[in-house]
Amino acid sequence: MDVRESQRPRILDAGLRVAGSDQGATITLERVASEAGLTKPGLMYHFPNREALMVALVEHAAHQLRRRMIDLLGTSPETATVADRYRAYIQAAAQGENMRAEWALWFQSAYWPELQAAWTGPLEPWLSLPEGMPPGQRSRLMTARLAADGLWAAQASGVLRPSAADRSVILAQLMELTRGGEAE
Repeated sequence: MDVRESQRPRILDAGLRVAGSDQGATITLERVASEAGLTKPGLMYHFPNREALMVALVEHAAHQLRRRMIDLLGTSPETATVADRYRAYIQAAAQGENMRAEWALWFQSAYWPELQAAWTGPLEPWLSLPEGMPPGQRSRLMTARLAADGLWAAQASGVLRPSAADRSVILAQLMELTRGGEAE
């Protein structure tokens, strides 16, 4: 293994710090290299261009989100019920040390199909709904997920962020929606 391979996690963590900073919308090779304590050519050894860096950052953020969900669920998504997977997603979306960075990367995905794919792949096993699921059950789970996404966006962006008390009530209501998603 090349000695420089060990720089990759450091670069990705630095990229998340940049994405979560006040200037997160401006993720450049230069800013990430500086944050990682590297030169731009040193960063480019691992990521030859901004697109490669952005895809890797989304994959890194999605991996962290996936790890939080596994920790919350205590198992892999393949062995969990749909409702349990959704509950883990809702809880994970409402917490996390890189929430603002994840949201900034999520937002940029609206403009880059490659970033959409980097999010979709890791999240698909958690959020896919089985064919033939009753419409009421399906809509409750989707409503809970979309509301969790909105809570995540409000918390991460600071725009109309709910109070801690409201957040607790919202999470409880979202969890209740997932319980309604177990059987119809």
